[in-house]
Amino acid sequence: WQVDRTEVIRTCINPVFSKLFTVDFYFEEVQRLRFEVHDISSNHNGLKEADFLGGMECTLGQIVSQRKLSKSLLKHGNTAGKSSITVIAEELSGNDDYVELSFSARKLDDKDFFSKSDPFLEIFRMNDDATQQLVHRTEVVMNNLNPAWKTFKVSVNSLCSGDQDRRLKCIVWDWDSNGKHDFIGEFSSTFKEMRGAMEGRQVQWECINPKYKAKKKNYKNSGIVILNQCKIHKMHSFLDYIMGGCQIQFTVAIDFTASNGDPRNSCSLHYIHPYQPNEYLKALVAVGEICQDYDSDKMFPAFGFGARIPPEYKVSHDFAINFNEDNPECAGIQGVVEAYQSCLPKLQLYGPTNIAPIIQKVAKSASEETNTKEASQYFILLILTDGVITDMADTREAIVHASHLPMSVIIVGVGNADFSDMQMLDGDDGILRSPKGEPVLRDIVQFVPFRNFKHASPAALAKSVLAEVPNQVVDYYNGKGIKPKCMSEYESSRTLAP
Repeated sequence: WQVDRTEVIRTCINPVFSKLFTVDFYFEEVQRLRFEVHDISSNHNGLKEADFLGGMECTLGQIVSQRKLSKSLLKHGNTAGKSSITVIAEELSGNDDYVELSFSARKLDDKDFFSKSDPFLEIFRMNDDATQQLVHRTEVVMNNLNPAWKTFKVSVNSLCSGDQDRRLKCIVWDWDSNGKHDFIGEFSSTFKEMRGAMEGRQVQWECINPKYKAKKKNYKNSGIVILNQCKIHKMHSFLDYIMGGCQIQFTVAIDFTASNGDPRNSCSLHYIHPYQPNEYLKALVAVGEICQDYDSDKMFPAFGFGARIPPEYKVSHDFAINFNEDNPECAGIQGVVEAYQSCLPKLQLYGPTNIAPIIQKVAKSASEETNTKEASQYFILLILTDGVITDMADTREAIVHASHLPMSVIIVGVGNADFSDMQMLDGDDGILRSPKGEPVLRDIVQFVPFRNFKHASPAALAKSVLAEVPNQVVDYYNGKGIKPKCMSEYESSRTLAP
């Protein structure tokens, strides 16, 4: 279905269209897009009479991971002419920045007979429809005309809806135990003005009581309110990191233990059916197809575990399925599929089911990445397994260690085994701890039994296992205070940095 159309640009062979298309982005889905360019005759705006100049198909993931995508326009019959189309993406929403504000006051009016006022401050945002929304109320400071209120945090969205010139109304009250608080005074400001209190400067306002101002001749003010500091904390989004050049490094690990059954037997989970991919292949392609858009070299390391491998037939828990230990990478998801199919006849399915070695192997690459101190590579390990894990203690240890690194682990349970142990690794039901009791720093494991998706589309499986990845990426980098590698031009216009 057609999302939208640009304006028509007359008599021009290198048009730059001003129309923006807004589409919702979902990392966990393959969002296919088609762009068509038509030449419309001058007296007619209908597409029926228009000449088709060419079309281009791609995924939204490809556009955002490259930020600027240029491709040839293909005519009918997929022939490429000389013309090309360039699509540029920018993120519209995603302003989750928050501000830390620290207010104090001096010489406030005294409203109490036997003691001093008990002041508190309220900040309201003025909405477009002239209503006002309370943004923050400070605590009460008892018996003090020169209060210093506690520093508080508020999101930029709730403070001013992202508009730095929006009016903010601030009122100082004298607290009363009967709830009838006495009005001390008010002033108005903007977030732009408050940002003056950065880098050790202060901003101050006279606190005015309009009644006194009208009545008293020599009225100055009812006190001074001071903003001692305004700190802006930048929260980057998943797309900030992806568009900043962060690559998703996708690794696959496949279970070759004997419990899968002999691959030559049609009951085996590893049976290669001439027309129908087995569950291992279905899961691999569903998840891999999405991750590949975010990996520029499209080379994927693929490993196996739980088998005896040639030439010595020793058991290995982290062998390259292309049998090239120096370069375990396969070209594209199709390359992984082919390496899997060709290695099966050469292996002896064995055991036990140990997955800690493969988690440690990817963690080693991820920990080398941490030395760069920048958001350039994030690792996703997809483990496809048919059974109960034998090295549970080591696996828990490996996951706790990996939770400090730029990586996530996705486990898809294939077949009909009892996967209750796996649910424990997926920290949704409580915090996963290592055998020594150390908790995971962030929840990085997503476990899904394939049987839940047997009758669903591959997209549904991918959606379920990949939905948490963007937050895991953001939590890791924001938690470490790592900014996106290269801030794009659009982002600097969006930020509220000083």
